[in-house]
Amino acid sequence: MKVLRHLPNALTSGNLLCGCFGILFALRYQLEAAAYCVWLACLFDFLDGFAARLLNVPSPIGKELDSLADMVSFGVLPAMVMYSLLGSAVVDPPVAYAAFLIAIFSALRLAKFNIDDRQTDSFIGVPTPANALFITSLVFLPAPLNKWLSNPTFLVLITLVFSFLLVSPFELIALKFKNFSWRSNQARFLFIGVSFLTLVLLKQSSIPFIILFYILFSLLLDVFSSKKQKSV
Repeated sequence: MKVLRHLPNALTSGNLLCGCFGILFALRYQLEAAAYCVWLACLFDFLDGFAARLLNVPSPIGKELDSLADMVSFGVLPAMVMYSLLGSAVVDPPVAYAAFLIAIFSALRLAKFNIDDRQTDSFIGVPTPANALFITSLVFLPAPLNKWLSNPTFLVLITLVFSFLLVSPFELIALKFKNFSWRSNQARFLFIGVSFLTLVLLKQSSIPFIILFYILFSLLLDVFSSKKQKSV
């Protein structure tokens, strides 16, 4: 059916809509609702690519629309959440503007990804969805960790570090399965297993820790892979 050709773009539009609603929630300081919007946006972001491959209807418009939607949901939205956190934590209002670095570096990350044909089996730099999940899920941190959300130095440091990681040269694993054999996907299965257990134990508050584990795990794999290649 011809109408199914438009399903991937409709799902991408769902991603964009989640980002728009999430920004509204962030402006109203309903930060947990904003975080859930990022979760929904990630689901739509996964489904649009899955639908395009399943229906065999890739399109240049779809690719561009996907990047634009990602910029809103995974660039502007986490920046607005950080802006709200900083705005309530600092005495000097202009300090909160540092949050917009997240939007700027997310745009740079997406632009680099669109012209980089190396990022098929892995990512170079932290993907924008992972960055958005980390930033927005900080609001779920339990006591006493949540006291750091009122510390402007901590929030600015998080902003600077993750802005750098978006455009960093570090290679991170991508959860893209060409097959489901253990030998070909040991790292992916291990990451998914640890993440699932962490999610069961800590629920929403596990998300920041899962993203940190994802970054550190990928960096360790890269180091061991480099050493292995040099020893051959």
